[in-house]
Amino acid sequence: SINQDKQYLHPDFGPDPTYGIPFVVVPGTQALVTIVFNPSGDESDPGPYPVPADAPVEGGNGSTGDRHVLTLDSGNCMLYELYDAFQDLPNNGWTAGSGAVFDLHSDALRHPGWTSADAAGLPILPGLARYDEVAGGEIKHALRFSVKQSQRGYIHPATHFASNSTDTSLPPMGLRLRLKASYDISSYTGQAEIILTALKKYGMIVADNGSSWYITGAPDPGWDDTDLNQLKQVPGSAFEVVVTGTIQH
Repeated sequence: SINQDKQYLHPDFGPDPTYGIPFVVVPGTQALVTIVFNPSGDESDPGPYPVPADAPVEGGNGSTGDRHVLTLDSGNCMLYELYDAFQDLPNNGWTAGSGAVFDLHSDALRHPGWTSADAAGLPILPGLARYDEVAGGEIKHALRFSVKQSQRGYIHPATHFASNSTDTSLPPMGLRLRLKASYDISSYTGQAEIILTALKKYGMIVADNGSSWYITGAPDPGWDDTDLNQLKQVPGSAFEVVVTGTIQH
């Protein structure tokens, strides 16, 4: 049961640059900088990371939220993701609560039980709804979403849980849902229709604890809030669970 408090989808992104999780693309020549992790960051991949000094921070530099910083090294096909990131100006680097490095040439999972910059141990960027994809007419991957409560378990490719609850009615991290084929999306238009089409084909994956049914995207001035608000009409009951593997504890 993942209806929990909120019964409908909610787009957790839009044209507001502080709403959503931003990312930056850098060349393979981007300078590496020191990343200092706090004591709880012992499941992090050590630096240095090629994070520029002006990398966008989730929520903006003054935010007190998750403060994710995502950096895609396009030259080497490597993804660097930080959680609770702050600029470390004296050392020309960054401090963070946790960090993960993903080789985009590889399907290798993180160490069993390890988190990432996300609670499920998954990369964040591949699960974001991005405006450039929607502008091109199609999203070709599953989307990331959050739930208010999860259970103490995960399903691969997730590698980490963020709950002590043994309530098996709660979703594990990595659980994949898919919009039912029978759900009629013919009345939805524009950006919402493209997102719902992807949710029918690729589904969405439990990636974090937060507000239930919130799907995540990268902010972009091209998003249309009127279009996106159509998603708030889609009930949780329109989704079905896809059986994708054993729950790891």
